[in-house]
Amino acid sequence: MYEIIAFYVFAALTIGMFGIVVTSRNALYAMSALAGGMIFISGFFFILDAEFLGVVQIVVYSGAIMALYAFGMMFFDTTRDVSEKMRSKKIAYSLSIASAVLVVAILCAPLVGESVEALYPSIEGVGNVQMIGVVLFTKYLVPFELAAIMLLVAMISGIVLASKKMDEYLAIEDEDLEDVKEGR
Repeated sequence: MYEIIAFYVFAALTIGMFGIVVTSRNALYAMSALAGGMIFISGFFFILDAEFLGVVQIVVYSGAIMALYAFGMMFFDTTRDVSEKMRSKKIAYSLSIASAVLVVAILCAPLVGESVEALYPSIEGVGNVQMIGVVLFTKYLVPFELAAIMLLVAMISGIVLASKKMDEYLAIEDEDLEDVKEGR
């Protein structure tokens, strides 16, 4: 029963966060909502007793979104002051209290509720992390290797593009330096 309620709460919060990502005009607000949405997605893994995947979801996407924050602050004008217009403080406070109560209820639900059976049957003596390894390196070996190759190609491409841009930037900087030396 508690798992169903937690599922619907996480589903509504995830959809809400990604809705903010799509509709927000401020890049930093969109990235914050993206981080929240990814954390709420990890809640689904915790509901399914896949704690390892839930933690990996949080750690990996938190790191990726921190990099996205850095790029967002470099490319967008985030130095200007953001003025908040809070129309009703009572609504904000009541939503904050309600969300805190929901988080506490969701975290306490496994203590009272029944366990949800995972998609794959458990093998005696094999834990959650070992089962992920078994499935990943048997059934999903080819997609796993293709994803690794694609990430490697993307990393090499990013390095090549960055080095080309750096060469152009250094060439422009050398021309400006020559102009300064000659007094132009």
